[in-house]
Amino acid sequence: MDSEDQERERGITILAKNLAVMRDGVKINIMDTPGHADFGGEVERVLNMCDGVLLVVDSVEGPKPQTRFVLDKALRRGMKVLVVVNKIDRPAARPDYVVDKVFDLMMELGASDEQIDFTTVFASGLQGIAGMEPDALAQDMSPLFDAVKECIDPPKIESVKSEDLQCLVSNIDYDNFKGKMGIARITKGTVKNGQAIALVRPGAAKKTGRLSSLFVFDNLGKKEVDSASAGEIIMFSGLDNVEIGDTLVTNEGGGQNAAEPLPPIAVEQPTVRMTIGVNKSPLAGREGKFLTSRMIRDRLFKELDRNVALKVEETESADKYAVSGRGQLHLTVLIETMRREGFELEVGPPVVIYKKNEETGQEEEPFEMVEVRVPEEYSGAVIDLFNTRNGELQDMGIDDGGEGMSVIKYLIPTRGMLGLRSEMLTATRGTAIIDAVFDSYREKIKGEIQSRDKGSLLAFEDGVITSFGLENAQDRGKLFVKAGEETYKNMSE
Repeated sequence: MDSEDQERERGITILAKNLAVMRDGVKINIMDTPGHADFGGEVERVLNMCDGVLLVVDSVEGPKPQTRFVLDKALRRGMKVLVVVNKIDRPAARPDYVVDKVFDLMMELGASDEQIDFTTVFASGLQGIAGMEPDALAQDMSPLFDAVKECIDPPKIESVKSEDLQCLVSNIDYDNFKGKMGIARITKGTVKNGQAIALVRPGAAKKTGRLSSLFVFDNLGKKEVDSASAGEIIMFSGLDNVEIGDTLVTNEGGGQNAAEPLPPIAVEQPTVRMTIGVNKSPLAGREGKFLTSRMIRDRLFKELDRNVALKVEETESADKYAVSGRGQLHLTVLIETMRREGFELEVGPPVVIYKKNEETGQEEEPFEMVEVRVPEEYSGAVIDLFNTRNGELQDMGIDDGGEGMSVIKYLIPTRGMLGLRSEMLTATRGTAIIDAVFDSYREKIKGEIQSRDKGSLLAFEDGVITSFGLENAQDRGKLFVKAGEETYKNMSE
């Protein structure tokens, strides 16, 4: 389902996606959500469409720090959890250990007795097999679908009357022919293609229109239907001003008997900010085709239509905009997407967002919980890097997998995490596996946090790079320019 170029290249899920399968006459809607906390906005806006969760964990590694983030959101909503131990065919699989770790994690997150009494399915997605016991797998995924029907409660339907229509828009999609399309789950009532409808939200003006097309999800695609009732997830077009958080209600008869709007989606606040603006270097305009401030501004504000965890603000400079997100990766993906679309940008360094505690009056900064798996011989180098950046050691031990890996957990300010990954990969020769998740806002650490102990190589004048110049500079650091390329004074080499 990860069809975006960056998703395939990075090996992560960035955007939430829908699919639907029919099983013994029962339709099961499934949503694939990102596991990384930087894309938590994708999770928060689709959870309201779910009745339960499938917690997929690796049969060797078990729950990761990112698992905690998504699972915590689901448990707070009172959802039932079906645990799927995937990759059970791995030679080093240890299903009993993984199930125990999942149980411990649920206890830490304060799960209810009903949630802790979870069902476990063992599966191999690669081979398409599943079973209720790790050594007794069926030849297909039937046990998994049967467990979903047994363990996850069906939608609670209060009404299917047309005037009771009520569904919260949780996602936005675009179609070259149909324009802007909303994705929502029908909470109550029934909707028909061509029906007069309205988009409402508390404290905002009503937006009216008529549905021009109505779709439901079918396998990995969608199909057009004439009507859909409560419990179904729909995609509709006809209102170009639809936004995430709007409630779709009927507008027949002027909407006199229409349902009340649902509470809008609550999204956690950003923790990192960067500036994005017009490229003003002497080499500007040579690579991109979208160069002006107006083009960049329009693209950034258009991103807000679907990226609910992002914030874009005007700055004192007309050529720069402050963009705030959940983390470095959140903003990096946006910048890379714009670059591939043909935008030429000048990007400022990331800085953390501080906030004042209303109760204590103290300034606070974001902290992250970081777990690093690394060969034992490099554990000392990892600890040194964390200690120089004001990290607090939370736990340390040897992985039970028998591969000679140390597991190190640190609580560290987000300031200290800026630029840490590349240094850690260098110090461990690329062997470190790093997982970080936002923990909380805590009292700000006084003073500066060391971010780097080396400077940058800069060009001392305008001109063309020569192989002779590179030969003299390569002993002093890493270079990312080649002979024959143009440079300008103070350009980083």
